[in-house]
Amino acid sequence: MTQTTTLTPAIIESLYDEALALAEDARDAFEFSAGRESGAPGMGRIALSCEALRTTTRMMHALAWLLNHRAYFAGELSESQLRRHGRLPPPQPASDAAQMALLAPEVAELVARSVTLYDRLGWLDRAWQQHLPQGTPPPALDHLRARIDRAFATG
Repeated sequence: MTQTTTLTPAIIESLYDEALALAEDARDAFEFSAGRESGAPGMGRIALSCEALRTTTRMMHALAWLLNHRAYFAGELSESQLRRHGRLPPPQPASDAAQMALLAPEVAELVARSVTLYDRLGWLDRAWQQHLPQGTPPPALDHLRARIDRAFATG
């Protein structure tokens, strides 16, 4: 069975609804956990803060990507604008297992769900990028990142 990379408004809407619900769950879980952790030892609080920041960042990138695609399907963005501004940033480094072990199980599960959603969006984004016409120049940000990578690799 081959997988399709065709994005449709229905797929984007479904993913958007899922991402919004997950972002809301994350907000609630981290807010509740922060209240419970107020008297906890320092490392648990640090782990919670780190994962809250990672998860929030991940979800905001996912929602921005989905909003750009919604705008494209609504005719508010052209294809060239979507190519320029609609790329999903690379995933963040994996969470530290020792930090994850300090989190409540429901919080750790929520972090894992956010990673899974981001991975799914990443797959869709990469598949869409691979099907761009040959000769499509990469966005300026990608060019700058490549220059920075080269500079640090040789120096």
